[in-house]
Formats: sequence, C-alpha cells, structure tokens
Amino acid sequence: MSPEPGRPREVARDAADQQLPLTGFSAPRAAAPGTDTADEALGADTDAPRDPVAKVLLDAHVPHLDRVFDYRVPAALDEQALAGARVSVPFSGRLLTGWLIERTATSEVGTRLLRLRRVLTPLPVLTPPVVELARAVAARSAGTVADVLRVAVPPRVARVDRLVLARRAAEAEAAAAPDTEPAAPEGEGSPATAAPETPAAVRAAWSRYDGGPEWLEAVGRGEPDRAVLEVLPAAPDHDWTDLTASALATAHRAGHGALAVVADRKALDRLLGALEPLVGAHDIVRLHAEDGPTPRYRGYLDLALGAKRLAVGTRSAAYAPVQDLRLVCCHDDADASYVEQRAPYQHVRDVLLLRAQLQDTAALFTGYSVSPEAQRLVNSRWARRVHPPRAVLRRNAPRTEATSDSFHSARDPLAARARLPRAAFRVAREALDHGPVLVQVARRGYAPFVACERCRAPARCPACGGPLSLRSAREAPVCAWCGRNAHGWRCPECDSQRMRLSRVGALRTAEELGRAFPRVPVISSSASTIRTEVGPEPAVVVATPGAEPVACDGYAAALLLDGNEMLARPWLRAEEQTLRRWCNAAALVRSAERGGTVVVTTDHDRAVGALVRWDPAGYAARQLRERHELGLPPAVRTAALTGPRDALAATLADLALPPEVRVVGPAPLDRAGGWSDDAAAEAPAEPDPRDEAQYRALLFFGYGVAGRVTAALRAEKARASALREHAPVTVRCDVTDLL
Repeated sequence: MSPEPGRPREVARDAADQQLPLTGFSAPRAAAPGTDTADEALGADTDAPRDPVAKVLLDAHVPHLDRVFDYRVPAALDEQALAGARVSVPFSGRLLTGWLIERTATSEVGTRLLRLRRVLTPLPVLTPPVVELARAVAARSAGTVADVLRVAVPPRVARVDRLVLARRAAEAEAAAAPDTEPAAPEGEGSPATAAPETPAAVRAAWSRYDGGPEWLEAVGRGEPDRAVLEVLPAAPDHDWTDLTASALATAHRAGHGALAVVADRKALDRLLGALEPLVGAHDIVRLHAEDGPTPRYRGYLDLALGAKRLAVGTRSAAYAPVQDLRLVCCHDDADASYVEQRAPYQHVRDVLLLRAQLQDTAALFTGYSVSPEAQRLVNSRWARRVHPPRAVLRRNAPRTEATSDSFHSARDPLAARARLPRAAFRVAREALDHGPVLVQVARRGYAPFVACERCRAPARCPACGGPLSLRSAREAPVCAWCGRNAHGWRCPECDSQRMRLSRVGALRTAEELGRAFPRVPVISSSASTIRTEVGPEPAVVVATPGAEPVACDGYAAALLLDGNEMLARPWLRAEEQTLRRWCNAAALVRSAERGGTVVVTTDHDRAVGALVRWDPAGYAARQLRERHELGLPPAVRTAALTGPRDALAATLADLALPPEVRVVGPAPLDRAGGWSDDAAAEAPAEPDPRDEAQYRALLFFGYGVAGRVTAALRAEKARASALREHAPVTVRCDVTDLL
C-alpha cells in the first residue's frame, strides 16, 4: 500500500494499522471506549513526568482547524517530544501530522486527552520566533498558520534527521568524556576562524550615501535601525550586492544573525559571490527550492540549531530560523516574484516588516528604484532614507535620451511609430565600437500575439478561442490556452489566411537585430535561457525585464524598447513597474563620464522624466500622494474575494465589516483570471446553481481598521468551512497583481 500524496511514510505506516479490516487481514483488538488504540504500545497509564500536555498545531489546511489541540505526552516519548518537533497525532479517526508548539503542565479542555502517536522529527525544527511570525503573517493575510508554515519550513528529509541526531550524540559523548577536545561539527567550519575584514573599497562605498555610514554603524551595534537605500547606478566600485553583503557581514562580525531575500536565482548567485569573500562560505546557508530538498533541509536545520547564522535565499528565506537575528535585507521589493503563489498569498516585504517589528531587528530595503510601499516606510518615519547626493548621482548615472522629445521628433517624424527609431539605431551602432549593447524588450518568445494581415483582427484558436502565437518563423501558430496547432487558420472576419505580427518577442527582435548588425554576435536572454553575465567584447544582448545579464565592464549603451506596450497594460502599477524595469536595466550601463547612453523609446512624460532625471524617489512620493487622494494601495489596504457568485454573495452578507470598508463588485472574471473583457455584459439575475463561473469582489480599507477586517475574514472563512454552507471563497490581501 503506497502512502497518500503529501503524507510522510511514517504516518502512512501507522495509518495502515487502522485499515487492516479493509484489506482482509485480522483487525487489532478493539480498544475500550475513550482510549487510544496505541496506548498499550506507549504505556497506557504512564504520562510524561514533566509537562505532560502537548499543544499541537495540525498540518491541516482547513480554516476551522486553525488552532492548537491538546494531547497527552507518553513517558516513552518524553525526551523526543520537544517544542518545535514534528509529530503524528490521531484526529477524528485519522492520523495527521502536526507541530508540537509547546508543552504545559495542565490542559484547559479536561483530562481525557488522546496521546501523541509518534515523534517524526525529534529536533526543534520550528522555533518560537518562526511560530510567532507565522501567526502574525496569517493574521495579516487572513489565512491559516498551517498554510504559512507550509512555505516557511521545508519538507522533511529523514536521512538528514538521522545524520544530525547522530552528530549531536557524538558531540555529547565527546563533551562528556574526560580530557577530550570536542570536535568541530561537520559543516560548521572552524570556530577559531575569524571573518575577513570588509574591503576598504566597500566601506568607502557607504560614505557616498547620505546616512549610509551612520546606518551601518548602528547595525554593527545591534540597533534596530531601518533604511530604504537608493543604490547608485553604474557605480564603478560597487553595486547592490556589495552594499547588501557588507551589511550582512557587519551584523555577522558583531556576533549576530542576519538574512537576505532576493527575487530569483540570478540575484542569489550574485549576492553569494559578494558575500562569501567577506564571511566565508562555511558560515552561509543558501535557501533555494531548485537546489533540492536535501541541501535546503540541511541548511534549515543548521540555522534552527544555531550552527550557522547567515541565511540568503529566495521567498521562503524570509522565515529562516536565524538565531539572534539582528538584520533582514531585501533587494528590489517591488518584484512580482516576491508574491507567494499559494495561500495566503503573502508578500515577502510584509513578512520582513512583521519580522523586523516582532524581533526588533534592523532592516534594509535596497533598489535602483523606490516602490511606493518603501516610500511609505520613509514617510511614516519607520525607515530612514539613504541615498546618494545629487552631485554624486549626476557623475555616475548614464546619459538618457528619449526619442519622443521635441529634439528627436523634429529630426525623425516617424520616431513615435517606429519600434527602433533612427536615434536608437545610431546610438547602438556607435556604442558597439566600445562594448556590448543591451536591448530590453517587453515579451519573451518569437511572436506572442498575431493578427489577421487584412483586417487586423486578433487571431484566435478555432477550438477554444484563445490567442494564437508563433514560436518561430517556420512553425504553425499555436494556441496559448490549449496548445493546439492552428493549421489552415482562416480569419472569421474576412476569411484571410495571412497573419501579421502584432507583438514581437525577444527571439524575433534578436533575429531582426542580427540582420541589422551582421558582424556582431547577438545574445538572447529570456525565459529558460537566462544568461547571468556577458563579456566586455561588442555584442547585442536582447533580454526581457529581469533577465538582463551583467556586463563585466558595464554596457556601452542600452535600448529600452516596447515602453508604450508595457505602460498600456490595464494595471494600476504598470507605470511604476515599467520605471522599475527601466532603472534596473539602465543601472547596468556605464556612467555618462565613460560614454554610457540609455535610449528610451516611449512617449510617456512622467515615467520618462523620472528616468531622465534619475529621480525614482520623487516619482514614488508623487505616486503615493495620488494614491492617498484616490484611496488606492498602498495608501490603503485591499482584499480580493474570489469564488462562485452565490458563495461570494453569502460571504459578503455574513461578513461583519466596519463601515469604513469600501466594497467594489462582485464582477465576473474572464477565463484567464482577470476582469472580463466585455464590460457591458451583465451577469444573469438568476444564475444556474450548477454554474461555477468565478466572480471577484474587492475590499478597500485603511490601516487603522485592517486588523478588524482581516479578523472578520478569517472568522468567516472558518465558519463557512465548518458548516459547509457554500463553495469555498478565496481571500487574498494586498493584491498587488490584481488591480
């Protein structure tokens, strides 16, 4: 019998004892009423002599079970049942895994308690600060603690548990033996090895920022000082990795713990490359899901047991159980990769803010641009602004040209309509004599969208109505929804069989630039073929936002294409996200003193003006003021409720919301999960009960009543789950990607 998916084998073996009658074998002797069938094996009349009651949080992602349950600790499991251990417990006739949160002397629910069935991990894997953080994140996101812990704690690897237990036993024996020097634990490095000093160039880099040296000194003293750092673009002696690494090394050298979270593997590799020379690779734990379960779980245990105190990783690293935590860092906090894709859909920025507040630690948010959320931290005095003076900024920033200004428009009247205007082509041709040129495009692939050549109607799949795309010039169009090849496609509007490219991707752009510059190599970086770096020799590098490789000596120029397409997306944050992507790409270009030039080919005044002046903080401050006037995030908080129409209506009717909450919707969603394209289409007055079409309602509320709103949402989810009155309704708070 194979275990159920997602259940440990130990639990599955225990559960098999209860299923013997179903397989034709003899059943075990029936237990007396009110007793557990495993009591005889564990000792029916012997409880643990000290703190015999275990508070267990079930690993059940059901809202109405989001609380601790009391169990008795048998004497046989007394030494193994530590706070933070994984356990197996009986619940409602089944065996479930759970977390032993704490042990107490008495229980408030009576004396007839079931017993712990098994201790799966006799190690304190779940530390009290992580439990407190998980509860705070669940309360803020209107989710369950079990859902948060599913993200926070990596899956168990039994072999790693055995190795750690054997190592700890050997250490205990060596310490107890007389005249024996205790051996250094494997993987922890030599305790006598001192951390290398921070290079003078990195220390000098902080002096180029107003407030930078003062903040770094406060971190060294262990003070809870928080900062939003505007990283200097195109600095020849440092970048964001050097600043973040030196901050982590400062906390580590003072004997404290620290962690840093980055958006993707490329940024993680770069940060580790800057951090390892400062502290040594043996003191750092890398937390990344793609590294595999064994290294990730081993590193997590090293942190939980205090063997190491530096953690660097992607989203889940925000929960790393670093002991004596004194600093949390995050780079480019507006990146969409920081949003958890599973319930309760929390953002890493919010997790780190809660952790800094709960554990009274310092915090550092770095970026070449400034998000409105980070600017709100500065405006509220929760964090200080650390930035370079304007004189230093002017010397280091690249020169920026906008092809839509009056100077270029007078000389090239077609610049507003051309994807690659004459000025951009001229800059690229001249820059290729001095080094590589970066070309940023909006979309990956060859042609993400195609249309009829005659009537310009979007090409749709005949089977499902999804948009058609081209993977190459020689292949048939493919549906983006169902994946079918649209051989013999005909336009339903004009019966034409010819298509045109309405959107051009990175591969098509690389193909066109290869013909324009035949003697120069063309490098593509997007999707699964992301390049981390390129050499100093001339080359055309075509990349999508976030996939731009780093040039060894900086890019000679950068062309920022498809700006109008990125700005035209129906998204509240389209403008600020476009500016963020521009700043990240422009920061890889050499300074104006070294001939670096950035060309942006869009006609948007505000975003282009902020890029030309290199004033992301001023732009973020203006955005925040406008959001306050309109009552939009991050000036207010939001919650999105998604589900069938009847279930959503029942949820809104039962919610006890404060009067200050503004409710928008419900409105139908289209197939892709966004708002319906047909705004004029109204939902039927009496929908079919079998109709499971999804609807969404948005709640807007201030920070002052946010706690009451999220508590009401959690209570309603638990009530509806327990009573099963209607279909489940998904709740997402602070929906940065849905507005």
